[in-house]
Amino acid sequence: MDPVIVVGAGPVGLTLALALTRHEVPVVVLDEGPAGRAEGADPAVGATGGADLDDERLARTAVLRPDTARMLERLGCATGDGARWTGWRTVRRRAVAAQLTFREREGVEHVKQPGRFGDFEEQPGEPSPLHLPQYALTRGLRAALARAPGVRIVGGSRLDTLEQDATGVTAHTRGANGATWRGSYLVGCDGARSVVRKLLGVRFPGRTAVERYAVAALRAELPWPGEAVLHRAPPHGGGEVTARPLPDGVWRLDWLLPPGRDLVTPDLLVARVRDSLYTWCGEVPPYELLDTGVHAVHHRLARRWRTGRAFLAGDAAHLLGALGTQGLDEGLRDADNLAWKLGLAWHQGASDALLDSYQAERRGAIGARLRAADRALPPVRGVGGWSAVRRTVVPGAARGHDGLLGDGHLGRGPLGAPYVYTRTPLAPAAPPASAVPVGTAVGAPVVDVPVTAPDGSDTRLRDRLGGGLLVVLVAPGTSVWERRHWLGAGLMPRLAAAVCALPMPAELLVTEGYPGAAAHTVLLVRPDGHLAAALAGVRPAELYACADAVRGGAVGTPDVRETGAAGGGTEIAGMTATTGTAGGTVSQGPAKRSGRAGRAGLAGATDGAASEATANR
Repeated sequence: MDPVIVVGAGPVGLTLALALTRHEVPVVVLDEGPAGRAEGADPAVGATGGADLDDERLARTAVLRPDTARMLERLGCATGDGARWTGWRTVRRRAVAAQLTFREREGVEHVKQPGRFGDFEEQPGEPSPLHLPQYALTRGLRAALARAPGVRIVGGSRLDTLEQDATGVTAHTRGANGATWRGSYLVGCDGARSVVRKLLGVRFPGRTAVERYAVAALRAELPWPGEAVLHRAPPHGGGEVTARPLPDGVWRLDWLLPPGRDLVTPDLLVARVRDSLYTWCGEVPPYELLDTGVHAVHHRLARRWRTGRAFLAGDAAHLLGALGTQGLDEGLRDADNLAWKLGLAWHQGASDALLDSYQAERRGAIGARLRAADRALPPVRGVGGWSAVRRTVVPGAARGHDGLLGDGHLGRGPLGAPYVYTRTPLAPAAPPASAVPVGTAVGAPVVDVPVTAPDGSDTRLRDRLGGGLLVVLVAPGTSVWERRHWLGAGLMPRLAAAVCALPMPAELLVTEGYPGAAAHTVLLVRPDGHLAAALAGVRPAELYACADAVRGGAVGTPDVRETGAAGGGTEIAGMTATTGTAGGTVSQGPAKRSGRAGRAGLAGATDGAASEATANR
């Protein structure tokens, strides 16, 4: 079968390619960048053989939620060039309005908020996000792909036209490596000005310049080592500024600019740097200005994310970033959602329900995020009239706005928390008769509890994601028994047989406990970590029905619609590239699937073996 073609070699495209290799799907990544950078070069070296300094901008960074960062690490992408914050504080004028202390992800976190008498009350908090330069993320992904089998990054390839037919997609590129490529599916991860989106004729409505920011990256000693700070209405400089730490004493500072397109001169930006440092330190300390920039935040949402065998992801599908929302983080979630579905389609075929679920789930999630931002913007940023009065006289209004801004930055609430797929098409038509409520809603991300695999190895639930389904039995007391006792006792033999009979690859795990779950509850977890079902006991028929719903039911032939290229489509056997220069061909057969993520777990259960947009914030 032909490979999956990924157009665009930014963080989202590279993450999708890396995730597809975990599903043993061959991938071709078409990169507009220099050919020398793409074709097996050292990730830190550009096409000319020197450091690609133009891309190493410290004013372009990404803030990733903890589970997104965990997903990258699970895929083999190094994240050591990023910073885990020790805390977060919100300052209003000269007073600390809220303070959050981050702990280890397995530990308990606490947030401090003002009490009735000016003291601080501790409340539950969150694990730290990961803050890293975008070039470091891209470099880490390229390094991971260099170690992965079945993937090829082709530089100097700009998409020109694409055609679809009943069995695949043909893409024609121009540039240094102009060629014709044949793929089973194609995913446009080519940014806000997506060529794929334009060729598919997909509209991209929305709002332009919702917010504007001046940005500076500098090295300095600030009063809060390791803490990120949101300062609202500072006494010197006005407006709003965030300071977020990076490794090696580097900070990224963002100043919210007033509406309009007034020019931000270098002198004005330096003045903002000095005013902020003076406000925080009482004087202007020594500092080294490393990078500067100005960026506008746009809010846009593509009308369609799937057209036949072609998909959109990342900035090609959506733009957001106001009030601290994280566009790149959402793009990586697009890749995580789509990868396992394309992997299942590549190996077993796919129904329209499975392929359509990508748009239903991810477009729904981004739409909800944009609506939440649109609702929050008027009271938080409103000027004049009742908005201004309400912000000053309504009790608690300012504190509520502080919380909203923190939500976007920290990945919680409507502006930041992982989305719950309540209306996914990948669910049974009616809840199973044995369905039981647990601490996680169906469609929400699962809690990262310790689990034991049938081979006796101990790990955590989210570390097993990214392969097939996970079937988790809640069995208190298993840790005190030897594996040879509990593996063949109680519900385990019957559950292992039921897992082996599921219509898609699955792995059986056991946990001592799960929030809100009674003993002998069976959890069905999707490859992207969202809960598909929670059943009371072992019900093979109901477990099968839920797994069948997750795979979208019976396999059918996807619809193929007219695309923006000339009609027709030329059959090219296998994965071939007919080059425009040498006239030769490059062929690579499809990878053979060994089913590590699913079948190995099943065997163990039975026999005892185991911007991108400039607005990225």
